[in-house]
Amino acid sequence: MTNIINVKRINQITIFLKSLNIKSKRFSEVIRSQKISVIQDFNQALIHSSEDKIINYEKLEFFGDAVLRLAASNFIEKKYPQMSVGERSELRAQIVSDEWLTKLGGKIGIEKLIIKGPKALGDENSKNTIIGEATEALIGALYKCFNSIQEVNLWLDEIWEEESEIFLKAPYKFKSKTVLQEWCQSKGFDLPIYKIIEVSNKNGDPKRFCCDIFIEGLKESSAFGKSHKQAETNAAKVLIEKFMAIGKI
Repeated sequence: MTNIINVKRINQITIFLKSLNIKSKRFSEVIRSQKISVIQDFNQALIHSSEDKIINYEKLEFFGDAVLRLAASNFIEKKYPQMSVGERSELRAQIVSDEWLTKLGGKIGIEKLIIKGPKALGDENSKNTIIGEATEALIGALYKCFNSIQEVNLWLDEIWEEESEIFLKAPYKFKSKTVLQEWCQSKGFDLPIYKIIEVSNKNGDPKRFCCDIFIEGLKESSAFGKSHKQAETNAAKVLIEKFMAIGKI
């Protein structure tokens, strides 16, 4: 792989960047001009290391992580100026999470632009991880255009506003295990025990794992998930909602 991009690839990236609908005159002008140094950065953000060990998205992803946290902090400062530092940290963790990045990547259709090597192409288990990482690298490349988070916020603030309102209305849905642990501690109970059983060996099966939650020796809830983590989270969410319905929380 060289750093030379053919015309077809330049046009693909240009069309993709336009589709982000970032309301910035200077960004629109840069994309319209197809400035090669800018296009090269975005191209690099869309190359997985399985395709090229040198020119790939890893450095831009590392850079994008810091940019994303700064842009999210900027959004929270503007939108929720009265929020405490602890509340800001909690909200920021939610709106810059790996799950959120993967969701954003799916929304903008980034996968069709990612260049992968043969090993990654057939690996369904790494698909979502690569989408999230490339999306973070894209954010790093966007910052590099102007050495500014302005375009990042112009793009993401509206998305974050919607996500934040959902989170703030029902935070337990996003941190159910933490809420359940804190509830047990407040009652003087031992921490909840999560027991996992693998009921399917099919990758991606939403019912691959079943999780039972025990509190003080009693089985309180069960739920399925495609991973250990998801099954535990789902079971905790079910239990929190159960406790809320009967007034325990």
